[in-house]
Amino acid sequence: MRSGGRGRHGHGVARGPRGGDARCGAGGEGGLVVRPHSPTDASHTSLRRRTFLIAGPGAALLGSGRAHALPPANLMFPRDHGAHPAFRTEWWYVTGALRSGDREFGFQVTFFRSRVDATQAMQSKFAAKQLVFAHAALTDVRGRKLWHDQRIAREGFDIAASAQGDLAVKLRDWSMERSDAGIRCRVVSGDFALDLACTTTQPVLLQGDQGLSRKGPQPGQASYYYSLPQLSVQGGVTLQGARVPVTGKAWLDHEWSDELLHRDAVGWDWIGMNLDDGSALTAFRLRRADGSTVWDGGSFRSSQGGTYVFRPGEAIFSPQRSWHSPRSQARYPVDWMVRTPADFYTVKALVDDQELDSRASTGAIYWEGVADLFDSNGKRVGRGYLEMTGYTGRLKV
Repeated sequence: MRSGGRGRHGHGVARGPRGGDARCGAGGEGGLVVRPHSPTDASHTSLRRRTFLIAGPGAALLGSGRAHALPPANLMFPRDHGAHPAFRTEWWYVTGALRSGDREFGFQVTFFRSRVDATQAMQSKFAAKQLVFAHAALTDVRGRKLWHDQRIAREGFDIAASAQGDLAVKLRDWSMERSDAGIRCRVVSGDFALDLACTTTQPVLLQGDQGLSRKGPQPGQASYYYSLPQLSVQGGVTLQGARVPVTGKAWLDHEWSDELLHRDAVGWDWIGMNLDDGSALTAFRLRRADGSTVWDGGSFRSSQGGTYVFRPGEAIFSPQRSWHSPRSQARYPVDWMVRTPADFYTVKALVDDQELDSRASTGAIYWEGVADLFDSNGKRVGRGYLEMTGYTGRLKV
């Protein structure tokens, strides 16, 4: 995750996220500060992610907990757009593809909330009972460069907050807030800034069984999970001091859970794709170290609104082309074939190097970035985000 103080991240492996030295310390009134440094060319560096569910310094602060089956989902909105502080882990994740003239961008803004079990009984107002992390990233497709920043702070003191009752999360001057008009994302970093209004065009997409999404063979391996695909985006992107107006499409995921990964899983592969005809495709799998699948799932919602939820075994990921990271030495499949009941798709990254070293915040190195979607006839039919975790070693919970 990002940090309580500002940090710009290049791509460093032995050092802090993004190639600079990272310093961790107390940040003012309860803010933990991680100060990484500036981005470099995406062909030489990379960054970013939302993989907080299963990794990072927050994980070390959390109690081990016990797996338990979640009750059936009965999600209600706008209430469930907001925070669920009784659960260990939660994230709000907006990704999208933007255009300004002939320039193309991918962006990501993610806020994570982590319940710190060890401090829940403490009476001090300084006790870090909830931590808030934030990640932001901007991929310049033409420049083949990924810009990234991150923050972390404990909730309170008007520094970090995650409201209940509706979506309103912030970490200092970064924020994600929902209103009747949609979702507003604001990020200001040293090298880039995002001010994006994401307008809802479709109803909430409940993942899994009406919002209860299994993540493994055991009943306790599950989360509450919904999406808002096909968000219409307008706003501005500022890159190295130059602001450009942008339009595009985005996707929101909101997920919360108490559960950990299945013991055999080292990480996951995930796609969230906005199709040009208004359809929405979600597919994921949890992966063993040998590349085999522990669990898979997803959904396809057609442009007419009908939704098919994939059964286990119906989302089949097959790597096609890989990219080798010179920093982490990980080999990421940046082209995939993904077989689903909807079609046999090909996923192709727009920029190979979209790797993020987040060891100074969430503790993981992972790949996440903008990608195109092609149907079984080879026609480009959509664009969205691809995420791959656990390629440098098992994600630790």
